[in-house]
Amino acid sequence: MTSSKTPRFFLLMFAALVLVAALGAGVASADDAAPRCQGTDMLTDLQTKSPDVYKKVMAESSALPNTEAVLWKIEKPGVANSYLFGTMHLSDPRIATLSPEVKDAIAHSKSVTLEVADLSDKAVAAAMAKMAALIVYTDGKSLKSALTDDEYKGVQQTVAKAGMPGELAAMMKPWLVSMLLATSDCERKQLAAGKTVLDLQVAAEAQKNGITITGLETIDDQLSALAAVPDDQQLAMLKVGLKFIDRADDMTETLVQMYVKRQIGAAMPFQLALAQEVGTSPAVFDGFKKYLLVDRNAKMRTAALPLLEKGNAFIAVGALHLPGPTGLVALLRESGYTVTPVE
Repeated sequence: MTSSKTPRFFLLMFAALVLVAALGAGVASADDAAPRCQGTDMLTDLQTKSPDVYKKVMAESSALPNTEAVLWKIEKPGVANSYLFGTMHLSDPRIATLSPEVKDAIAHSKSVTLEVADLSDKAVAAAMAKMAALIVYTDGKSLKSALTDDEYKGVQQTVAKAGMPGELAAMMKPWLVSMLLATSDCERKQLAAGKTVLDLQVAAEAQKNGITITGLETIDDQLSALAAVPDDQQLAMLKVGLKFIDRADDMTETLVQMYVKRQIGAAMPFQLALAQEVGTSPAVFDGFKKYLLVDRNAKMRTAALPLLEKGNAFIAVGALHLPGPTGLVALLRESGYTVTPVE
């Protein structure tokens, strides 16, 4: 199958999938009646069932710098203050509700910048049509042949729940299926019902204040980063995800709790602990950490600096981009800014 032969409706379906699942978009609505998703905090469970593993996860989290806040003030002599905000691409009201401090920071900003500024259907469809080879197999390979029968059935079920024919699963690159796995049925229904993720709440607040929204990256950038993870690592990560296919709501609740408790530094150690639980080496996540975090953080810093030099900037990116020695907080300090936690 080649990109030139890919039926247009496939690309549009892929666009809708990634728009909702991978890039965390939703459709704005005034409907707030639907109950929030429910799940079990797997980190709390780990504390009871595997206390030694829990201690290791939390020790690694505590050792990671710059995890104590999601809103940070950025200062430099002679330049108006700016802000850095860590988001979570979820619609849960415990996350997707802007605090008074965040609203105030946005209201006093002259620019608001998200990871990607334009997540319209047209923009996503155009990017994916241009980069189809990063999303689906175009060289005769098949995801089905790389998985066991049970694993492939899980992939088909995941694809079907996302609203696509299960037979399309064989064409998909592993990273795309992993993104679909990461979105619970409940979260998908919330988005379909009109709930919006935190990033889009930031965008709406900016629009309310008449502030132009820009992006640190393009959709092309994000797709390239996702696809840059080596194929064998993509496949291994997918296999780990399939082991927990019935715990999507629990995974979501765990992330919510990490965010609310300001324990976002536990996210990666926890993921590695799950991999080890099913016999997978933590090394399979090396590509993810390099291409999705370390490399992107450096590019985000480069894109952010001109905005910060003008002052009164509000920059919102996924919370995992903030902590650690290669996180944005540390990188901005290296660039001469004072970065202090607000909340």
